[in-house]
Amino acid sequence: MHAVVVRVAIGDPEVAAKGLREQIIPRVSKAPGFITGHWTQSDDGSDGQSMIVFESEEAARAVADQVRNGPVPETVTIESVDVRKVVGNA
Repeated sequence: MHAVVVRVAIGDPEVAAKGLREQIIPRVSKAPGFITGHWTQSDDGSDGQSMIVFESEEAARAVADQVRNGPVPETVTIESVDVRKVVGNA
């Protein structure tokens, strides 16, 4: 398994959350090889981080490319996108 780890800066938490629910989660959850995804936000709503797990490195890299090049919700700025090997889970 491989994960796509994304860090973002958030301008307006409510606008960003709406975009996440309506755009990002539906699109990512339909991607080939998708297993699970978790999106988090800091207490003050100024930044977020997600970890989206896929069956293969190839599937993770394909989604990472989409994240880098695709549309993002309003008020969200992508700070980093990394693909990492999952070495454990519970």
